[in-house]
Amino acid sequence: MALLKPVNGKSPKFGNDCYLAENATVVGDVEMGDNCSVWFNTVVRGDVNSIRIGNKVNIQDGACIHCTYQKAGTSIGNNVSIGHNAIVHGCTIHDNVLVGMGAIVMDNAVIGSNTIIAAGSVVLENTIVEPGSVYAGVPAKKVKEINQELIKGEIDRISNNYVMYSGWFK
Repeated sequence: MALLKPVNGKSPKFGNDCYLAENATVVGDVEMGDNCSVWFNTVVRGDVNSIRIGNKVNIQDGACIHCTYQKAGTSIGNNVSIGHNAIVHGCTIHDNVLVGMGAIVMDNAVIGSNTIIAAGSVVLENTIVEPGSVYAGVPAKKVKEINQELIKGEIDRISNNYVMYSGWFK
């Protein structure tokens, strides 16, 4: 069973049909929607500020979701995939986003809807990522506009697959 722990009187809350891996850690002021999954060695740490996660979000193996004390909570929209070993910290991620493996999204960054943050990219503090785009690099910059094929072929496909994968473990 995942480590679920209250912090300062606030306990994690989960929607319907969520999967939490046995060694995932979710603590403090965390609220998660329906059909979400938190995978192996993942940490979702709402100890110093709030973390709000929408529906159909998958947080893959080794990822870290955190925030900054008294400055920056974390908000993740619906239909979002957070790739293996990514760090999402004190930022806002809108709907239909893929944060690639090993990417870092820093405090007060805002990731617009229908966007891909490429694997290994670093989205610096206070960066506003345009909706409907692909950002890559260190620091992350816009490399192209996203098309419907990428939205369906990557963002939706990965999100739907993780709902299926979580069913194998429930």
